Amino acid sequence: MSAQVQSARKTVKDIAAAKGGVPIVSLTAYTAPMAALLDEKCDLLLVGDSVGMVVHGLPTTVGVTLEMMILHGQAVMRGSKRAFVVVDMPFGSYEASLEQAFLNASRVMKETGCQAVKIEAGEYAADTVRFLVERGIPVMAHVGLRPQATNVDGGFKARGRTEKERNKVIAEAVAADEAGCFAMVIEGVAEDLAAQITKQVSCPTVGIGASATCDGQILVTDDLLGMFDWTPRFVRRYADLRSDIGKAVDGYAADVRARTFPGEKETYTLKKQP
Repeated sequence: MSAQVQSARKTVKDIAAAKGGVPIVSLTAYTAPMAALLDEKCDLLLVGDSVGMVVHGLPTTVGVTLEMMILHGQAVMRGSKRAFVVVDMPFGSYEASLEQAFLNASRVMKETGCQAVKIEAGEYAADTVRFLVERGIPVMAHVGLRPQATNVDGGFKARGRTEKERNKVIAEAVAADEAGCFAMVIEGVAEDLAAQITKQVSCPTVGIGASATCDGQILVTDDLLGMFDWTPRFVRRYADLRSDIGKAVDGYAADVRARTFPGEKETYTLKKQP
């Protein structure tokens, strides 16, 4: 047995226990190299269906497939060692029936080795959450702005801005909580609504475009790093990698055209015979 001791991966109990404590640090990850960079700094890594837009250039998350989520989930699990890893269930993979939800969620768990799945919690979701949890699959819920419902909602619009919408979001959050989700994402809602939900539910909440009073926060990593010209209002950029990458490629292109790359340091020479 190897003498090297690795730090244990966080569990669903660790995430659930963060309610009201030190905020949960969460980011998205889609590749093994990025997962390795984020692993020691994050409590939770989400293999979000946002991968469809961020990596594959899709206009929304609706076109993401189960196979895509499994492929990226496998990569993130290979790159991480300690963070709790959640994989999104894509549109169409869990809504038709409880049995469909279990078959697809269990496939994600088995083929990636992740610790939990996430589903967008519409009115139908409480029964699905309960069904999965009772059969051994930890579920993270997602309320408020639901990207998979963009065709119904008319785009990526903040939710809960009318009394009717507000009551609906609260009802969906409470139902998912009572059904047994271990945590929930609250996206794109008014600050006071996110705060109210956080107080009302027993599980920890993870905000994105919500409130600092949530039990944790998550952002799309590529947004945080400044990889896109436009980002949502709720994103704080901590770097400008798009600009840095552009400058690096400009430098490379100039050196190639000037025949100064590769140079002596970057080329091989024939070894002298003794």
